[in-house]
Amino acid sequence: MTLTKSKYYFEALDNYPYRLPNCLEALNYALSYDPEDADSLCLMGRIYSEILYDYEKAKLYFEEAMQYNVASLNTPQYYIKCLLDNEDLKEAETLIEYSLKIKGIDKCRILIHKSYLFKIQLKYNKALEPLAEAKNFAYDQSMLDFLKNREKFIKAKMPKSPKKKEGKKKKETH
Repeated sequence: MTLTKSKYYFEALDNYPYRLPNCLEALNYALSYDPEDADSLCLMGRIYSEILYDYEKAKLYFEEAMQYNVASLNTPQYYIKCLLDNEDLKEAETLIEYSLKIKGIDKCRILIHKSYLFKIQLKYNKALEPLAEAKNFAYDQSMLDFLKNREKFIKAKMPKSPKKKEGKKKKETH
């Protein structure tokens, strides 16, 4: 990143998401200095995904960011969220597995996305597994609390097994 491009990227990041016109102006400047900057492309993808809900356009920006920097620590977590929101579950699963192999990535957040993928697929028992693993990578108490609350939420969504009522009598035959 050149100094000028960095200045505009950080200005865009500072304005995201509350002052979008300022964010977009700075982001366009950053991309004009380096149209292959993965961080700037990722931020543009986030705007399309998180603000405009144009997932297809967002995916194009995220894909481009990943092409220019396959070892990006930033892009995968937002790209996975976009894929999950757009119900591109197979692609999300593939990116999750790839992301977990990137050295230095926030594995806790990626595992949270993996859990969310299983929840979407209504595989509640499998959704609990990545949360348990994520606890190993949690970096503070608030993240541990988040993971515990997420577990409670998933357990509450699990179908209840029918319980036999003890007070009920069996049918009598005469």
